[in-house]
Amino acid sequence: MAAAVKLQRHTGRRRAGRFLAEGPNLVEAAARRGLVVEVFATEAAAARHAELLAGLVVHEVTERAAKALSETVTPSGLVAVCTLPDHDVAAVLAGRPQLVVVAVDLSEPGNAGTLIRLADAMGAAAVVFAGHSVDPYNGKVLRSSAGSIFAVPVVVAHDTAAVISGLRDAGLQVLATTLDGELSLDDAALSAPTAWLFGAEAQGLSPEVAALADHRVTIPMTGSAESLNVAAAAAICLYQSARVQRAAGN
Repeated sequence: MAAAVKLQRHTGRRRAGRFLAEGPNLVEAAARRGLVVEVFATEAAAARHAELLAGLVVHEVTERAAKALSETVTPSGLVAVCTLPDHDVAAVLAGRPQLVVVAVDLSEPGNAGTLIRLADAMGAAAVVFAGHSVDPYNGKVLRSSAGSIFAVPVVVAHDTAAVISGLRDAGLQVLATTLDGELSLDDAALSAPTAWLFGAEAQGLSPEVAALADHRVTIPMTGSAESLNVAAAAAICLYQSARVQRAAGN
């Protein structure tokens, strides 16, 4: 129990190579991937989710202990200790991906989780968290991903320039989303294998990172809004890429 509590912190997750999945939806998704090591459940939660927990190592805990493990306002009474998946950029690129999502210095967990969910929905081969991005196995990221973090490979790679170089070497065009892009999304050649770079919430991509892309792409907007948040911009760009690639038979 004490070791599990330490997994609420990034350093604890990194050292142990494990993370916490809270609630029946995330526990079930992790179990399908074979990632669950053990589950802590209250008596009521264990009875309620008996079918889900069949075959898993379950420790019954008090409501108070379950609350200590929980990061939510209303604890579900069900928390699993899971093994971190072993994904890396080289393995992703070896599969000749058509669509890859790269988040650079993304700090807001809700947006990070939404980006993973979008990538899963649009059929992306992977999501790479580059630079100083939020830990994708943060509890809020997991919940915001709605289980998609177990459906699409998620990679942490701190060297952004190396990630971009590897993507290009693997035959992907690298497109950066910026407000002052030289290329409109309407005119981008999206049938080719593509990696999209999305920047941090407040300032977007740095000029240095944007300059590493093949093109800086802007989303045409006819209304009065000056910009979109990263999740909205990603939804538009990834949908366009997936639509064009589908039409091209990729």
